[in-house]
Amino acid sequence: MQISKLRNIGIAAHIDAGKTTVSERILFFTGVNRKVGETHDGQATMDFMKQEQERGITIASAAITAQWNDHQINLIDTPGHVDFTIEVERSLRVIDGMVAVFCAVGGVEPQSETVWNQSEKYRVPRIAFVNKMDRTGADFAEVVSQMNKFLGANAMPIQMPIGAENDFLGMVDLVAMKAITFQDKQRIVSEIPSELMPAATEARRHMIEVLADYNDDIAMLYLEDAEIEEPLLKKAIREATIKLLVTPVLCGAAYRNKGIQLLLDAIVDYLPSPTDLGGVMAHDPNDEEKIIQRNPSNNEAFSALAFKLINDPYVGQQTFIRIFSGKLTSGMSVYNTNRGKYERVGRIFRIKAKEREEITEAGTGEIVALVGMKFTRTGETLCDDKQPVLLESISVPPAVIEMKVILEDKKSRDKLGETLAKLCNEDPSFHSHFDEETEETIIAGMGELHLEILVERIRDEFKVPISVGEPSVSFRETLTTAVEQAYKHVKQSGGKGQFANTVIRFEPNPGKGFEFVDVTKGGVIPKEFIPSVEKGLRKAMEKSPVAEYPVVDVRCVLVDGSYHPVDSSDMAFQLCAAQCFKQAFRKANPIIMEPVMKIEVNTPDDYIGNVTRDLNKRRGRIENMRRFRKGSQKLDGFIPLMEMFGYATALRNITSGRANYSMEFYQYQPMPAAKQEEIIEKVKSGK
Repeated sequence: MQISKLRNIGIAAHIDAGKTTVSERILFFTGVNRKVGETHDGQATMDFMKQEQERGITIASAAITAQWNDHQINLIDTPGHVDFTIEVERSLRVIDGMVAVFCAVGGVEPQSETVWNQSEKYRVPRIAFVNKMDRTGADFAEVVSQMNKFLGANAMPIQMPIGAENDFLGMVDLVAMKAITFQDKQRIVSEIPSELMPAATEARRHMIEVLADYNDDIAMLYLEDAEIEEPLLKKAIREATIKLLVTPVLCGAAYRNKGIQLLLDAIVDYLPSPTDLGGVMAHDPNDEEKIIQRNPSNNEAFSALAFKLINDPYVGQQTFIRIFSGKLTSGMSVYNTNRGKYERVGRIFRIKAKEREEITEAGTGEIVALVGMKFTRTGETLCDDKQPVLLESISVPPAVIEMKVILEDKKSRDKLGETLAKLCNEDPSFHSHFDEETEETIIAGMGELHLEILVERIRDEFKVPISVGEPSVSFRETLTTAVEQAYKHVKQSGGKGQFANTVIRFEPNPGKGFEFVDVTKGGVIPKEFIPSVEKGLRKAMEKSPVAEYPVVDVRCVLVDGSYHPVDSSDMAFQLCAAQCFKQAFRKANPIIMEPVMKIEVNTPDDYIGNVTRDLNKRRGRIENMRRFRKGSQKLDGFIPLMEMFGYATALRNITSGRANYSMEFYQYQPMPAAKQEEIIEKVKSGK
């Protein structure tokens, strides 16, 4: 397959906009499936996990390969629920183009904005598909308007719907100026009816005006009032899309099989191949400042990014990779730059959701799964060891909610440990640790649904009998004033003693995490013990001496110290640094930080007062209110996560079940003093 005929695309949107239905129709029309799988009856090919089929939502991003018009499309269907944002994040890191699906009724929803912002970060070209045009309340023009208003998308319709709601028949293709309707999954191309011609002509003129801003040939022909041929229009749309200047907008009703073939045509015509985007920028592993470009060619040195791990019951761990340059063959030895280790590629698979096709080699631009990787984790680089590079990794949002896991059968302790390790490898936004003091296993994730599904997987998939405690918020602590602290660790207990002395300045480091700096001079602390100081500090910050939460955003400057030629050791300096931190932290005006969520509530006008009062009571801060649809409004704002337990039920009660909401992690912010005292008191009393 020529690289120019490859399309790596993701399908992303808000929950329930119809992403998986669109994906299923793409598989049907490209011949991958002979029968259409439906989300609502648990038969969707892309939603193959038991938890996905039960809930009718996408949880894990699924990869699949299809063919259309002599092009290979590698398709990734991503989740719409905010608890699984990491799945969208890692998919966007490896795709070349995106289909953003919007509901014709719901328009731009909160998660639509999140996905859009994520794709902006990775500079992913997009086309938009306005789905569910057959639903009551469908409004194509309103969705386009919201895309421009809330996303700054420069949305440019390249189709015009013919009818809406029950009367939705098809669309006018504004590029070819043809009417397209559908009958029994077949598209029927005809001339535009005379009653639609004025509106279609106006819509096409608007499209050409937008393109004229970016293409001189079109601008010239437009000014001369000359006819603009279809190939030139397609070329201009493609160039403007790839440069992220416009977002072509299509419409359809995936469930009714209307518009999918045209969407596939648009993916091939307007979204980029790996060669259109040029080389990927990487770092020299020996010199972070040095940038190396890897061009999308099979003749270049091999480089790839591991973006997802799955534990398959039949073949073991599968490592999904995107190849950015060079070729990969089974049996080949590759170098993991992040770990400085070699991996031997066992088997290579092209994936069709839960099925797989074994291949012997894969080239530039391909997305494949490898079996046999021992060390490689999400976000790590695989490359040719003779020309090593370090590709940009994947950013992982912090876990904001915790839950205690209780083993019902003590014999399964080792099995639980292995299971949690596997799940942490699969999902970087999931964490687990064992609290030595309370002898409890704690798991942490992105939200209640995230943890609920992982707990189900532990029970059903891995057969580990567990029960769980109530979810709790994952707080953080930090200091607010700089403190310099000296501490001398001396221990004599017969034989060799322990000696270490450190002077460390602790400073606030907002938003920058932990930072360690050594400014000692004259070898007052030998070089081999400097890492021990850092290790001791990191360990001590896992649990603060005040409220026992992890400590974040601290800059530690090792100023001075001393050692003993016999009694000083790695452990002595670790213990010394830890005690130095504990003494300093209490003096540095520590505060508790709580996760604050960005929230959006959609509510009918009748209940706006109830919703506002309830949010205020929960320490919510409403930023703005905007008209959503006739008779309903959207409220945007911020609210502490600890106030949101049970909110779904409360919102249902105060709005007679007519409002809905969504939220996503925003940032950690200082907690009010009164609340901090309450939390510290609870910790002290052991509640």
